[in-house]
Amino acid sequence: MLYEARGGVATITLNRPRVLNALDLALSAELAEATEGAARDPDVWVVVVRGAGRAFCSGMDRTVLSAGGIDEAFYRNWIRALNCLEDMDKLVVSVLHGYSIGGGLQLAVACDLRMATTDAVLGLGATRHGLIPDGSILRLARIVGLGRAKELTLLNDHITPAAALAMGLVNWVVEPSEVDGALAGVVEKAFHASRTATGHAKRLLHASFHRDPREMIEDVVRAQDECMTSWEMDEANRAWDARREARFYPPPSGGLRKE
Repeated sequence: MLYEARGGVATITLNRPRVLNALDLALSAELAEATEGAARDPDVWVVVVRGAGRAFCSGMDRTVLSAGGIDEAFYRNWIRALNCLEDMDKLVVSVLHGYSIGGGLQLAVACDLRMATTDAVLGLGATRHGLIPDGSILRLARIVGLGRAKELTLLNDHITPAAALAMGLVNWVVEPSEVDGALAGVVEKAFHASRTATGHAKRLLHASFHRDPREMIEDVVRAQDECMTSWEMDEANRAWDARREARFYPPPSGGLRKE
């Protein structure tokens, strides 16, 4: 695993290129540590998940699985990492290139947004190997609908980036040479969005799948009150008065909260 935090962006890179970044116990542990580190870092506003070499991630290392090297510890690390990506109060973007299959696609589904290159190959495959795609089984239908989720999960077809875009599985498809520029544009948009509001919006969107909206009203009001009293609201109001666009990163000196 490679980890770099610079300019408000933490980049987490799967770094087993010889095996197309296949997942083993060590990588699952490093992924959990990296995601939790990014979540804790107050200077990180956006998290980008990528893969080194020719692929994003080819899923679980089948050689390790066949040799008995995948056990409950792997799955516990895996769940920690994916839950952290989903729960952190920061925008999380994955960049899918080459093989982005099995656990690779499950990892991407736990991120907020997905960018795929035109050469990406996407799919699951767990049930073909006698497993359930645990990283996506509780998430995928929310993104693409139950029918599409069943098709991807039970038939294990590989799909093209264009098909993934059409069903809402990915948000953008770009040429490999255009990834850095497109990613920079996404990051810039994130810097113009309140971190306080982003965190609450993510949390409430996820909760809306499990609860009656009317039961969430008081939670929404509390979140809105926190947004209204945040330093970001001061910046938004100053920007409005000055007829300019608000920008929240970098935050003002003295911390992220208004005194």
